[in-house]
Amino acid sequence: MADRTVEEDYYDPATVSSRFDPIGWQKSFASEPNGGNCVEVNFGDRAGDGHVGVRDTKLEDSPVFMFTRGEWNAFVTAVKAGQFDLPA
Repeated sequence: MADRTVEEDYYDPATVSSRFDPIGWQKSFASEPNGGNCVEVNFGDRAGDGHVGVRDTKLEDSPVFMFTRGEWNAFVTAVKAGQFDLPA
């Protein structure tokens, strides 16, 4: 595992939203009209270091969880492979 500085490891999910362009939040096309149980994703990291923000669509002041582009790509690959599918 790569060494990281303390600053890289620490962020506050309640305030990290300021790192992302407020108009850059994208809701899933599968989200229900009433808000559903979906998340919003934001690729507009103002710092330009490729982080991806994720927040809950149902919570107006949702905390934002931040992932590196590599972490996000690994997650999306696992979802597409069915690694998180519920048992039939």
